[in-house]
Amino acid sequence: MEIITIKNHSDIYQKEDTVLVLGYFDALHKGHKVLFEQAKKIAEKEQLKVAALSFFESPKLAFSRFEPDLLNHLTYPEKRYSKFEEYGVDYLYLTNFTSDFSQVSSDDFIKTYIKNLRAQAIVVGFDYKFGHNRTDADYLSRNFKGQVVTVDAVKQDGEKISSTRIRQLIAKGEVAQANQLLGYEFSTRGLVVHGDARGRTIGFPTANLAPIDRTFLPADGVYVTDVLVKGQRYRAMTSIGKNVTFGGRELRLEANIFNFDGDIYGEKLELIWLDKIRPMIKFKGIDELVQQLYTDQKLAKSW
Repeated sequence: MEIITIKNHSDIYQKEDTVLVLGYFDALHKGHKVLFEQAKKIAEKEQLKVAALSFFESPKLAFSRFEPDLLNHLTYPEKRYSKFEEYGVDYLYLTNFTSDFSQVSSDDFIKTYIKNLRAQAIVVGFDYKFGHNRTDADYLSRNFKGQVVTVDAVKQDGEKISSTRIRQLIAKGEVAQANQLLGYEFSTRGLVVHGDARGRTIGFPTANLAPIDRTFLPADGVYVTDVLVKGQRYRAMTSIGKNVTFGGRELRLEANIFNFDGDIYGEKLELIWLDKIRPMIKFKGIDELVQQLYTDQKLAKSW
């Protein structure tokens, strides 16, 4: 897959005819996957390439009052791009959703971006809107000479799969359900840094992680996780929170990695969130904490 960064339509030099998939696609969840499956079918039948036009950041940044969460993502960039490639995209065009871009009319978007991308067919979701006048797929069908495929909402448990729904699940710590909607495992990358070293003194040494991406984090609690260390995958139990038992005030992300021993300071690890074991609890003392950690460990190992 070729990744092309553009400032505007003038930067597009597409040499092959395409099936074009349009959208933001932060999560690239099961619902998004259906769009790319449709695009691949058309591409194979018509001997076209699959192209996608998307954005580095959420379009909401150009319209909404700023909140820090608007800069967060469900997947870090490399993982997001690998999912595009896995879904069959040959050319991924990325641009910034700016005020200038938001002022492009629907007609001009068709005459410039879609034309320059050499789209012979277009695939969009049922709720896709484009142009400063916020026109929909019906307008696109009437004003674009090629085929337009609109994909209906994909549902699970009777409710639409959406990035918003997935973010809400993660915020509640319901990572197992989030993974079901994503169709792959939600993860967090972090750099191993020095912490308080309390875990080692009570028989549960941890890798303290400083997150390195602008990705969402799950609710405070203790989780079953897998950890990728130097290309190897290990089971772990991971806590995220403020270490309330010891009066902690700063957010800590700590992974107790099973069947692993060694110093890995400075290494980049990837935490794969599998399920929540329990919320964060303030224990009366270390003995009560250790007893609970053995219970947590048993649950994590048998998950």
